[in-house]
Amino acid sequence: MTARNTEPHPVLPRVLGAVLTGAALAVGARSYHSWIDHHNDRSCQSDDMVCITWWGVTAVPLLLVTSAIVLAVVYKRLDIRPRAVIVPPTILLAPVPLVAADTIGDWWGVTLIGGLWTGLLALGAWNRHRIPALTASAAILLAAMVSYYG
Repeated sequence: MTARNTEPHPVLPRVLGAVLTGAALAVGARSYHSWIDHHNDRSCQSDDMVCITWWGVTAVPLLLVTSAIVLAVVYKRLDIRPRAVIVPPTILLAPVPLVAADTIGDWWGVTLIGGLWTGLLALGAWNRHRIPALTASAAILLAAMVSYYG
């Protein structure tokens, strides 16, 4: 019997669930930021000074909390462990590749990178796939930083 057959639950369906969740969260975050930018442009049209709106101030905390709750619930349902190790880096490091993807590929880039990023970090939960998954995640992060800041 191979190691693949001894796993109680296959890895692929769980990682695909994480990929779909990450893609949905990325598109939702981009949509919310787009809405905020549009709302701020309308609210601050007549001001020559810095204009800060309530929606702009709450954007980052709201997206962080929403993403943390959604990922924790989905990972619990998919039986992806340890959630405490996977969820924070997924959320805290995601803006770098997502912003680079938004600049380069617009909606499709954000969807693709959001799903890929979340899926790779979720795949890192299994010892067997940890090194390749984290290496690919680091490569995406480095490529995003080079493309955005370079």
